[in-house]
Amino acid sequence: MTDLHVVLGATGAIGGAVADELRARGHRVRAVSRSGGGPDGHAADVTTPEGAADACEGAAVVYQCAQPPYARWAEEFPGFTDAVLTAVERAGARLVMADNLYMYGPVKGPMGEDLPYAATNPKGRARAKVADMILAAHREGRVRASLGRASDYFGPRGLNTILGPTIFAAAAAGKTARWVGDPDVLHTVAYLPDTAAGLVTLGERPEADGQAWHLPVLAAPTGTEFLDMVWDAAGGRARNAALHRGMQRVLGLVNPVVKELGETWYQRDRDWVVDDTAFRAAFGDPTLTPHEEAIAATLAWFRTHA
Repeated sequence: MTDLHVVLGATGAIGGAVADELRARGHRVRAVSRSGGGPDGHAADVTTPEGAADACEGAAVVYQCAQPPYARWAEEFPGFTDAVLTAVERAGARLVMADNLYMYGPVKGPMGEDLPYAATNPKGRARAKVADMILAAHREGRVRASLGRASDYFGPRGLNTILGPTIFAAAAAGKTARWVGDPDVLHTVAYLPDTAAGLVTLGERPEADGQAWHLPVLAAPTGTEFLDMVWDAAGGRARNAALHRGMQRVLGLVNPVVKELGETWYQRDRDWVVDDTAFRAAFGDPTLTPHEEAIAATLAWFRTHA
């Protein structure tokens, strides 16, 4: 049997971390991106049926870590997913989807996998549709698939995330670090290498197939606690600020990226806490990176790359 593990979107933050984790565990890796750059690189446009088929050929496991541009999730994610599902089915491979929490919509209390898909915004509905497509394909016997869900992430390569430029790039440069949302509520954060380890565990364990899993994380800090840890690692005088809803609306008038945040502001104005009990019960308690160590490694990366 093949031990080829294919990572779609391997030059992105999550895909790159997954490829690193696979190599560390001794797997053979095909790292797929449009450019084909980097270790084990393979060039393919997986948004097309032909490109997806080429990328997935011969795979044992495919990790779907690629995605359309953030502003075009609603228009492009379902078609993109259909191309990947068809390619994985043709290859006879298993699929692991790097997923998030958008489909749940506003919540009260810790988030378990049994929550309904209650999001009404376009991005949340797109994520719900993609999850439904993948799990339906599994039920129909087309593919064997699982989904690994994570909250906002940070870590090396973490540029396209709410925590990257606004906090780590700023603190690394001695500028004001800005927490997006209410800094006094709990908010689960995920360290990229730990997220990657969870996804690879799903790829290695066929009993994971057929459902969504919340990937393991440490206890959620408040935004203020997280910023304090960042400045403890960065040194110098702490310079913090919070981007509240009113300012987000104002800045959104001139900044399209900030404007996009309003659609899912319910992730920013209340406790947003992941329950990872199911994963731990099924696969054991993982060794997770302490926040202080993860933050120090992330700052070190931003000081040399951002």
